[in-house]
Amino acid sequence: MTIDKHVHDECYHCGDPVPSGSQFEVEILGQRRPMCCPGCEAVATTIVQSGLTSYYEYRTTPAEKADLVPEQLKSLSLYDHVDIQQDFVRTTEQNFSEVSLSVEGVSCAACAWLIEKQLIRENGVISIRVNTTTHRALLVWDPLQVQLSHLLSVIHKIGYQASPFEADAQELQYHNIMKQYLYKLGIAGIATMQVMMLAFALYFEVFGDLDIEFKNYLRWVSLIFATPVLLYSALPFYINAWRSLKAYTLGMDVPVSIALLFAYGASLYATVMEKGEVFFESISMFTFFLLLGRFLEMRARRQAAAASANLLKLIPNMATLANGEQIAAKTLKLGDVVTILPGEHFPADGVINKGLTTVNESMLTGESVPVTRAIGDKVYAGTINGDANITMTVTVNRNDSLISNIVRLQDEAQLSKPKVAEIADHVARYFVAAILIIAAGTWYYWHQNQPNDALWITLSVLVATCPCALSLATPTAITCSTSTLSKLGILLRRGHVLETLCKVNRLVLDKTGTLTEGNVRLIETRTFGDIEQDKALMIAAELERFANHPIAQAFSQYRQQNVLFENVENEIGCGLKATLNGDEWRIGKYDFATDIENSKSFKNSNEFSVWLTCNQQPIAAFQLDDPIRQESALLVKQCQQHGIKVTMLTGDNTIHANDVAKQLNIDEVIANQTPQGKLAYLNELSADDVVLMIGDGVNDAPVLAGAHLSVAMGGGTDIAKSSADMVLLGDKLERILEARTLALKTRKIIRENLSWALGYNLIILPLAVSGLVAPYYAVVGMSASSIIVVSNSLRLLK
Repeated sequence: MTIDKHVHDECYHCGDPVPSGSQFEVEILGQRRPMCCPGCEAVATTIVQSGLTSYYEYRTTPAEKADLVPEQLKSLSLYDHVDIQQDFVRTTEQNFSEVSLSVEGVSCAACAWLIEKQLIRENGVISIRVNTTTHRALLVWDPLQVQLSHLLSVIHKIGYQASPFEADAQELQYHNIMKQYLYKLGIAGIATMQVMMLAFALYFEVFGDLDIEFKNYLRWVSLIFATPVLLYSALPFYINAWRSLKAYTLGMDVPVSIALLFAYGASLYATVMEKGEVFFESISMFTFFLLLGRFLEMRARRQAAAASANLLKLIPNMATLANGEQIAAKTLKLGDVVTILPGEHFPADGVINKGLTTVNESMLTGESVPVTRAIGDKVYAGTINGDANITMTVTVNRNDSLISNIVRLQDEAQLSKPKVAEIADHVARYFVAAILIIAAGTWYYWHQNQPNDALWITLSVLVATCPCALSLATPTAITCSTSTLSKLGILLRRGHVLETLCKVNRLVLDKTGTLTEGNVRLIETRTFGDIEQDKALMIAAELERFANHPIAQAFSQYRQQNVLFENVENEIGCGLKATLNGDEWRIGKYDFATDIENSKSFKNSNEFSVWLTCNQQPIAAFQLDDPIRQESALLVKQCQQHGIKVTMLTGDNTIHANDVAKQLNIDEVIANQTPQGKLAYLNELSADDVVLMIGDGVNDAPVLAGAHLSVAMGGGTDIAKSSADMVLLGDKLERILEARTLALKTRKIIRENLSWALGYNLIILPLAVSGLVAPYYAVVGMSASSIIVVSNSLRLLK
């Protein structure tokens, strides 16, 4: 449909008037939109072709008038637009910008190293890490020093295509790449069958003695079949090799490309000059088996990388506001009220303000049993509403939602490498240079002794020893294990987790909210003096309003919000104090709340967890109860069976701590500890102790940060989660042991992969140099080696 142009029409891109008779227009959102000039038409076309049409749907102001710029820069400059960046750029705590990129063309560790090497040189780049398994990169940069479009152009200049990661876009890109591989594989397969039949006739002379003219004819036919294979099917290897050479480095495909081009060149010369041997069947088989290996490898790696991308797909595209209006979920803002029907996915993180339902959170916590959620409870984007209509208020931006944080932190964890893997990648880069030198020496030796065999032996050396498997050994295993941990409801926040978990020999646990449910209940109140119990409870509840601890929730039902405390101070691990009508009120531990000189007057002070005092004179004492988690006993028992020492490190008093420790058979109890005391205990441990700390409160933050490895409970405070290396999204403590088992298995598989990759190359190299490995065996061996490594890593997904 064509829109009639009038002088009063506005340009859909910049808002300027459209001149009469203007023919510039672009189809946007299903309609032909008028444009005022070729510049706006070109930029709008690029926006649509780049998959960013949603910019027009959700923008709040027209764009600036566009100027004609080079096509590549024009496309990339779109990513600098503030409105567009809101969808994929996150601001870090240091006010840097962070984005997850999809990178097309990454095939091995050398590709990742090349991109990292080029970008880290740019001013304003804080960090760049590339994952060869997921084909994603995590880029952190200073927007005040450099624009994202410039950094993307640097990646483009070295031969790779990069764009902000979107699950659907990357899946479409993956399918397009696989389709191209299938085309190339099909041509190589058909050509291989034809050339092999001709080669069979040439070498074995099945038709009797062949005339020279007929042999030459068969060679020319073989040349015709092999040429499309070399020029089209083998194109991915040349492109990767050219990228490496252009950046003055040596990638995995350099020796492969040299082998193919040399074999074709020698065969072409032999065919034209009618002397010497031809290797057209080797060229076709090389390419076919290499492509088949890459194709199977890509499918396996895709399986390993799909978990985090699939999480993002759980967030619905549309959301229904309370007034019934449907809008795009990505446009939801803080404070928006949304209605969710039974069976629908929650479109954002928020708080329920109307309704009672069950929610399936298995995609986050790994727990298949739905949980009950009522008014005031938190719900998360991507989880499924159960059996009731719910109204919720959006409390978190889309980029900061729990599911987005999980995907981002998974990417960070997958980018980490054990030291042995870093050494392997370093060796792999130099190994290619060594292969080329060895291949040159091999050719020279055999050319001097058996000239007719020199070329095919050299080809075998070049192909058989390509260190692809060496580069895949670690990233595929880490990607698979990280995906499996997410299914268990364990979120990794640091890269060293898998490595350190294998070494843990001491478990240190907080009590409240960790070993216990954190569902603290008030079971007895004792007052002193003339104060009434209701008033004491009300004052205690108003003081506890300023705390973020499970104990504070036990008093929440007694709040009346008619007490105006002043100068409130929260002494972490001890209690709170504040001023009311000139009197100092305290609530917390006995030693904190009362005057120590009067402590002898209360012999049973340890029976009560919390004391309320006025001017340090006891007003009331509260006895609390917190049920022990069902999983705590199993965790402690299994840790002890694995030779891991267990310590309870708590701020609670000795009587309550010892009571819990006795029920759970815990080896060591350290009670009445402040946050500083907990950290001091850690620092006093033997250097041989590798500590895993589990906690959930504000007072656990220092010790979580100070432990070799730390886990924060999912229901704990934000500061605890930010200090921990892992977050347990559910409450199943036994998942920690499952994570340790997985970490041990991951370490084993990485070692198996590296042993196989190194062992294969060490065995095949002397055999190939000796002329004992035919070219087609070499290519099958190299492809099989990579597939074995990836398939071995996929066992971690089970």
